Amino acid sequence: MFKRRIGPHPHEGDGNGSGAANSCPDIWELDSGDFAIIGTDQTAHLRPHLPSDAFLDPGEGIVVLPRQVLVKARESIPLE
Repeated sequence: MFKRRIGPHPHEGDGNGSGAANSCPDIWELDSGDFAIIGTDQTAHLRPHLPSDAFLDPGEGIVVLPRQVLVKARESIPLE
């Protein structure tokens, strides 16, 4: 199911958004070609602030990924 990590390991180097051993924001490509995000669930906090044209369906949530994680993963994200 999990095909490959997108970007560096969460504990590799400094400033990857992982402050401790139990905080591991991460991006994974799945066998299906979709992506799985490991981050902080901020649904309850951010739902009331969604723009009027954004919606959460049942089963969906808002996951926050530290900026630095996505920036470091940029070169590993497939274009197609």
